[in-house]
Parts: sequence; C-alpha cells; structure tokens
Amino acid sequence: MSDLASKPPITGVVIAKNEGDRIGRCVASLVPLCRDVIVMDSQSTDDTVAVAEKAGARVVQQPWLGFAAQKNTVIALAQTPWVLLLDSDEWLADGAADVIRATFANGHIEQADVWNLLRRTHYLGTALNHGGWGKEKVARLFRNDLRYKPASVHEALDLTGKRVAMLDARIEHDTARSDDEYATKLQRYARLWARQRHAQGRRASAPDAPLHAAAYWLKNYVLRGGFLDGGTAARYHALHAGYVYEKYRALRELAKS
Repeated sequence: MSDLASKPPITGVVIAKNEGDRIGRCVASLVPLCRDVIVMDSQSTDDTVAVAEKAGARVVQQPWLGFAAQKNTVIALAQTPWVLLLDSDEWLADGAADVIRATFANGHIEQADVWNLLRRTHYLGTALNHGGWGKEKVARLFRNDLRYKPASVHEALDLTGKRVAMLDARIEHDTARSDDEYATKLQRYARLWARQRHAQGRRASAPDAPLHAAAYWLKNYVLRGGFLDGGTAARYHALHAGYVYEKYRALRELAKS
C-alpha cells in the first residue's frame, strides 16, 4: 500500500497571508495525516509560499475575499470526502493525528458530519488551560460539502441538518506574535463585529459595553479560573474584556451616527 493510500481520506486546508514564521509548523502537523494539504495564500510578501511548500503543502493563490469566502474557496478544492481546516497560527497537538486515524480506521467517522476538536490557546508563552481557552470546541474536521456562513468575522460553518460529534483530539493555537499586534487585531475584529451586527439590525445601549466587559472578566478570569494560568494570562483576559467593551461601544456609535 502506498503512503498516500494508507492515510485517511482527508485534505488539510489553511488560509494564509504573510505567515512565513508560523505556516511551517501548521503544515508539518497536517502532512503526516492528510492525503493533500492546500494552503490558499493571499499574495504574501514574505516567505509564506516557500515555507509552506517546503513543509509539504500545495500552495494556490487567491486575492483576499474575506474570512468566510476565503475558507469556502479553499474547501471547494478538496478532492477527498473529508476536510481538516486549521488557521495558520494553529497546529495539531501530539497524539491528535493518531486519534483521527483511529476514528477513520474503526468506522466511527461515519457517525457524524462534523467533528469538534479541542483547542488550547497560548498567549506569548503562556498556555491557557483555564478561563474557557483550554478546551474550546471548534468544528474543524468535516465533510467536504460543508461551507461557512457569510460573515465579516467569527465565521462559522453552516451546521443546518448536520450531525455534530466530539473528538478527543487537540489543536494548539499560538494566537499572537506580540502584545501590540494582538491588541490591534482585537480592535479591528471589534469594528468588524459591530458593523456586521449593525447591518443585521442589532443595537446597543450605553450600559451594554461595561456590563458585557465585566461579565467576560468575571466569567472567564474569575469563575473559570483564568487567573490560575499565571504568566501573561491576566493581560490576555484584560485584552479580551477590552475587546468586548469595544464591540458594544462601536455598535452603539454606529447607531448614533
């Protein structure tokens, strides 16, 4: 049996732009498991393409269409029944590929159309095992006919009528290169979220921003034990509380304008 035929019928897909420092780790975690790995690059100006190809990916070019549309475009290229999607700052943890292989080998894969994996976020060297970021359920292994719903940010698969199950396999997520970069990204995401919700008719009142931000901090940093992670965890949760505040503040400003 060839090495390709011995692998589960999965295509690994990734979207990327200027991810030369991270894409290699991502692709390298997919290649031993997947029959094909496709990186859809959005005209990177760094060495993303070269690094991805060296790690074993097939790179295709596509100018940026938006998060959901970009992912749908690369999913459509898959020639296998199943797709495993990672972001360029993610990688399969040790043992995750073995769990996925076993799920195909014993036939359990057919029990669902979408499999959630567990994702653990890292922030500037600190693994966030608590506070809601250590075992985040993310739908990443799915049949190749699924697509993401239109969205400017926080895109999600259309799961209408689909069977969803849980797989005990972990994705690691190294979310930031620097504190400044991450803070800037969250500000951008907050504005995108506000515009998206405003277009959907959502509105916010003056108390919404501080109340939602305080609720995030209480729930994730205090009640879910985010403080237990130490290191940069406090800063991470502070940034996310600020992100929640900015979402609702921006939404209210859009309504006023």
